Amino acid sequence: MTVLILATVLLILHWIFEYRRHKRNVEAIPIRVHVNGTRGKSSVTRLIAAGLRAGGRKTVAKITGTLPRVVLPDGREAAIVRLMGANIIEQKYIFRHAVSYNPDAIVIECMAVNPVFQWITERKFVRSTIAVITNCRADHLDQMGSTEQSVAMSLSNTIPSGGVCYTAENRHFGLLEKVAGQRNCRIHKIRPTDVTQEELAKFKYIEHAENVQLALAVCAEAGVPREIALQGMQTANPDPGALKKYVIRDGDKTIHFYNVFAANDPNSTKLVINMVTGHLKDVEKIIILNSREDRLFRSHQLVDAVKDSDYSYLLLTGEIPDKVESYALQAGIPRERLFALGEPLPEVIYNKVLELTRKESHVLGIGNIAGRIKYGAQIVAHFKHRIHPNIKNEMRNKSD
Repeated sequence: MTVLILATVLLILHWIFEYRRHKRNVEAIPIRVHVNGTRGKSSVTRLIAAGLRAGGRKTVAKITGTLPRVVLPDGREAAIVRLMGANIIEQKYIFRHAVSYNPDAIVIECMAVNPVFQWITERKFVRSTIAVITNCRADHLDQMGSTEQSVAMSLSNTIPSGGVCYTAENRHFGLLEKVAGQRNCRIHKIRPTDVTQEELAKFKYIEHAENVQLALAVCAEAGVPREIALQGMQTANPDPGALKKYVIRDGDKTIHFYNVFAANDPNSTKLVINMVTGHLKDVEKIIILNSREDRLFRSHQLVDAVKDSDYSYLLLTGEIPDKVESYALQAGIPRERLFALGEPLPEVIYNKVLELTRKESHVLGIGNIAGRIKYGAQIVAHFKHRIHPNIKNEMRNKSD
C-alpha cells in the first residue's frame, strides 16, 4: 500500500513538473498561431509559416494533414513518426522541440476532432495568441454533432481568450463572433477580395483565394508587409494533399488530372468540382470516387454531391465499389455513366479514362486517398508519372 501511495505521489509530481515545463516552453514563443477548421488547415498553416519566414520571423510550423510534418525555420521539413497513432500530447513535444530554435513564432495545425480534445489542445497545449478557423462544413459529424452549427460550436473551442481570431467562415460567423465576445477575443471575417487571379497563378499548385487571404491577414497581424508575405507563400512547398493538376498527352488525346482527394467532405468537393470544371464545354468530365470500407456514409455523401454536377462519367474505385454503385443507381446516376472498377492495377483505371476520352478530358480524383493499400495515392502517382518529360520541363520552368 505504501509503495502504491508513493508511486501515485511521484506520478502527480511528474505531471506538475511536465505541465510547468510545457508552460514555460509555450510562453517562450511570443507569436502562437493555432489553425483549425474543416478544410484548408494544412495549406493555411504552411502559407502563414512561409509568410512569417519571408518577413524575418523565425518560425516553426507543425502540419497534421496528409503527411504529418514539422517545418523548421529554414524551410526544411522533418517527418513526424507516430508509433501508436495520433495523440494530442504530441503538441507538447512539438513545443519542446520548437523552443530549441528560439523562434519568434509557431504555427500549429489543430489535430483534434473531438470537441473536448479541441478545448484541451487550445487551453492546455497551444494557448494561442492568434487563432484561425478556415471554415465550418459538414464533416466528422460522428464526433462533432449532426449539423454544421454543431461543427462550428466544436471548432470554436480553439478561439483563445484575450487574443485575435481570423476566419473565412461566413454562414456561421455570428456563432463564432458570439463565442469570441465571451472570451474577450477580437474576431475578423475575411473575404477573398484582395487576392487577384494573377497572384494565385504564381503558386506552384492550385490555391484557394480564401486560404491566401487568411494567411495574409495573420502575417499582417504579426507585422509582415503584404507583398513580402505573399512572395514567401508563392515560393513555399505545398502540402502533399494540395490541389494539383497534371497534364498528360497520350497520342492525340489530352488528360487533365486533378488531385482532389484532400477535399473529401461533400461541400468542399462540390466547390472544387465547380471551380475547376464548371466553365468547361465540349470535353469529358470524369470523376474517380475512391471508397473505404469504414467510410461508406462518406461515399454516399460524395455521390449525392456529384449527381448534381456537370459530369460525363463516374468511376468507382477502392474497397467497396459494389455498395457505392448500388447507392449511386438508387440516387439516380445513369448506369451508362457508371463504372465500378474496384482496386485493379492503377494502369487499368488510366486505360479506362483514356478509353472514355475522345480528345480532351478533365479527371478529378475524389474521396479517400488512403485505405488498406492507400489506393487513392496509387492512382495519383500513376497519373503523375504518365506526364510526358517535355510537359514536366514546361511545368518546372513555369514554377521557376
